[in-house]
Amino acid sequence: MKPSDVGHRLSKIVGCQVSWDSHVRDCYSVDASSYLIKPQVVTFPRNESDVIKIIKFARRYRIPVTPRGGGTGLVGSALGKGIILDMRLLGKIKLGANHVKVESGVSKGRLDKILKKQGRFIGTDPSIGPFCTIGGMIGTNAGGIHSLKYGSMIDNLVQVRMVNSAGVVIEFPGKNKFNATITKMHSKNDMHFPKVSKNSCGYRIDVISSKKDLYKLIAGSEGTLGIITSAKIRTYELPKNVLLCIIHYKTLSEAVIDVPDIIKSRPSAVEIVDSNIIKHIKISVPKSGCLLFVEFDTNIQSNRKQIHKITSGRIIKTESDTEKIKKLWNFRNSALAYSLRSITKNETMPTLIEDAVVPVRRLPLLLKLLDMISKKYGLRMIIYGHVGNGNLHIRPILKQKDLRLIKNIAHEFFSGVIGIGGSITGEHGDGLAR
Repeated sequence: MKPSDVGHRLSKIVGCQVSWDSHVRDCYSVDASSYLIKPQVVTFPRNESDVIKIIKFARRYRIPVTPRGGGTGLVGSALGKGIILDMRLLGKIKLGANHVKVESGVSKGRLDKILKKQGRFIGTDPSIGPFCTIGGMIGTNAGGIHSLKYGSMIDNLVQVRMVNSAGVVIEFPGKNKFNATITKMHSKNDMHFPKVSKNSCGYRIDVISSKKDLYKLIAGSEGTLGIITSAKIRTYELPKNVLLCIIHYKTLSEAVIDVPDIIKSRPSAVEIVDSNIIKHIKISVPKSGCLLFVEFDTNIQSNRKQIHKITSGRIIKTESDTEKIKKLWNFRNSALAYSLRSITKNETMPTLIEDAVVPVRRLPLLLKLLDMISKKYGLRMIIYGHVGNGNLHIRPILKQKDLRLIKNIAHEFFSGVIGIGGSITGEHGDGLAR
């Protein structure tokens, strides 16, 4: 069916905007990944009723449907050749005592501002936080800097409401006919899942221990189980005091050896950036080696003393002023942008292997794997990420875009990561890339 035919027919069924204009379709053919897929039509549902009508229409004509939030994903999760649902008009927010109920199109930036007035926050905080939507964060099981203490989306969900492929509204937890099917799947599962602190690869059957946990299956499902329309998410009281320590190490290997001991002190965040990122940071820091960003939001005084005893690196800066800490975290949150500045016009940076996670104590093995691949293929790597979770964002720099080479690197890397007990996707989702 032609885009105009789909658009005209769908427009007669739903009350929301439907566009099949070529320019609009071009805009929605890309996201923050390197993929390009032009959809047939783009829809802008205003409420759950619109979503139901669009899904039933798509089912009748066998047209694939892809939900889209902020389009900030790095692996092509928001792209599809059929009907795109831009969910950003679903924007209702209802505050609770220790949770917030939000529709899936709410941006995290808007939610943060509202929660801050209440002295609250949500624990999940991707670096692209102001622009991503809650639905997208659930769909990819997003994590972020403070997932070390506060968990990924899967750890913070209380309830999820979605529309399935038949146009039926399902609420988890709740009584519905899908409980028995999923429970049966779980009982037959061999549970060969990696023992890592975060994971958004595939369906998270491993975290389901009872029917009450079924909503967790939606986190990381990337729109393949249904279209999320709203969710209830746990909130936390804003910490009264925060301490950020920036520690310099000569090598990445030296830094990751210290991490298991550092996380025993229960920091709220432990992040790492390599020299490729450091050279763009506009404060006085060594431009070689790497930096650890270690943050505490409890037991500030004791941790201020303890950090000196548990690190072999050199503490170059400590900060307790909230606003100054935010500015320092902006350097870490800009790591992807700094990575892009680090490549020349003749180089390319594929995003295929950029989200591996391994048990923290096996980080030295992950670095050895990267060193082996770098030497074999003559690559240089940009490395940063959530080292406290064992989740590194690894960006190989190639001299030319060679798909065969990229696939070979990915195969060796993924096999190696799985071999040391890790997952190929920590928080960005599988998407088209993986």
